[in-house]
Amino acid sequence: MTARPISETVASLMPRAKAELAELVAFQSVADPAVFPKSECEAAAAWVADALRAEEFQDVALLDTPDGTQSVYGFLPGPAGAPTVLLYAHYDVQPPLDESAWLSPPFELTERDGRWFGRGAADCKGGFIMHLLALRALKANGGIPVSVKVIAEGSEEQGTGGLEQYAQAHPELLAADTVVIGDTGNFRVGLPTVTSTLRGMTMLRVQLDTLEGNLHSGQFGGAAPDALAAMIQLLASLRAEDGTTTVDGLTTDAKWDGLQYPEEEFRKDAKVLDGVELISTGTVADRIWARPAVTVIGIDCPAVVGATPSVQASARAQISLRVPPGEDAAVATKLLIAHLEAHAPWGARVTVEQVGQGQPFRADITSPAYTAMADAMRIAYPGQEMQSSGMGGSIPLCNTLAELYPQAEILLIGLSEPEAQIHAVNESVSPQELERLSVAEALFLRNYAASKAV
Repeated sequence: MTARPISETVASLMPRAKAELAELVAFQSVADPAVFPKSECEAAAAWVADALRAEEFQDVALLDTPDGTQSVYGFLPGPAGAPTVLLYAHYDVQPPLDESAWLSPPFELTERDGRWFGRGAADCKGGFIMHLLALRALKANGGIPVSVKVIAEGSEEQGTGGLEQYAQAHPELLAADTVVIGDTGNFRVGLPTVTSTLRGMTMLRVQLDTLEGNLHSGQFGGAAPDALAAMIQLLASLRAEDGTTTVDGLTTDAKWDGLQYPEEEFRKDAKVLDGVELISTGTVADRIWARPAVTVIGIDCPAVVGATPSVQASARAQISLRVPPGEDAAVATKLLIAHLEAHAPWGARVTVEQVGQGQPFRADITSPAYTAMADAMRIAYPGQEMQSSGMGGSIPLCNTLAELYPQAEILLIGLSEPEAQIHAVNESVSPQELERLSVAEALFLRNYAASKAV
């Protein structure tokens, strides 16, 4: 009897995949108990563990990581002598932000305009479903030719490093011949892409204090040092007039040599308003893949509604700095802290707290695993050749795995193409991309096993 093509098998599994993704998206698994209950993450972790058990994974475990979250692990043995492949995804998600701006409930998978909308649909609950689809397709077509380890992280979006610390303490757990990180994405829908570089990151909270308490702005304003005004001035020092990041001592002129990102396409993907300029200089690829970028992601200050005419005694902000390959995130963190301390105006007292940190990553796209993936993507995406691009986001675990297992090949694929709007309102996944990438991953595992058997 002739085996059914992998693509047909995956297509037949898509209704089940949609139903499962809906179940997983329903968990409000934001790994910050100040935003959503910890029980939501625990329930999502239990769901992932049950899904692995249903696929006959062994040693399924909820790993209590040092940051207080849980990662889910499972092992599926393959044929004797087969290589081991580690499949990675994370089940935690970003907060939904302004829920009123969503066109459908953020934790309810909703089909609209040919896409499936919901927080985590692409980043990265969909990545876990992609792994399941690939494995199920292989099981239905002759069996899985490799040993498989799956790790689903519970705090990737928070950058608190729980899984990295756990892996360092248990180096044997995630050892593999190759690793597939299912948390990046295609450069564009329909264009098969592997990610060759990731920016690292550091996350800081800075507080400025100038007074013992708030003061009447009429009685004291004009001489009393306003902490909020000081914070505005300090944050402004992090950028030049054209928007270029200007952290003292940090290089900002690196060039990207590879796939380029046309400015008009970027403006469309980023939904930049007409008449508004892009910031910084150089190509778009230079700016988002090869250079550092600072972002103020939150400020604690009085809301406009209910504000009183007061001089503020304290102000606090959270700052994210993306660190490009070739730079050390720890060094960048020190430079950023030194900059904040040096540029605080009026002698304001500065307190800095580090929230998270991760190193940048560069993959070896000339390795045999990438050749196997290129062959797989050529079949999954007829008429298209695999491309490689950078990614401005961070996956700190990549460097930990590279250090622990220097012989392992690390590939980065995923569902987070520009239309997915990850980390924003109305996040979505393309079911066509989920289907094609699942086919590609299944074919990759088959190709990779064959290459190791030669």
